Amino acid sequence: QVRLVESGGGAVQAGGSLRLSCAASGASFADNAIGWYRHTPGKQRELVARISVGGFTAYADSVKGRFTISRDNAKNTVYLQMDNLKPEDTAVYACNAIEVRWSWGQGTQVTVSS
Repeated sequence: QVRLVESGGGAVQAGGSLRLSCAASGASFADNAIGWYRHTPGKQRELVARISVGGFTAYADSVKGRFTISRDNAKNTVYLQMDNLKPEDTAVYACNAIEVRWSWGQGTQVTVSS
């Protein structure tokens, strides 16, 4: 069974930065494309960043130029560096595979105040 554990969230002011981490057990991130998703009440879960097995990255327009996804296969961990945060980035962030669906972790709350 795959277990995903996200961490690194918190409360920051607009313009601040956070670095999220997602660690997995029971599966290898190296063999899977991984995405960071965010969810706010009343809205659909949004894929904000993804990284392929080969390291290619893609971003939602809303975060392009501000967020950076990376992976450390040796640590089986994926990161999301978030810079120049905006209040609209407030959400619960979670990671998951792109082409398969593992059980969701608890996510990590990011709150950005203006």
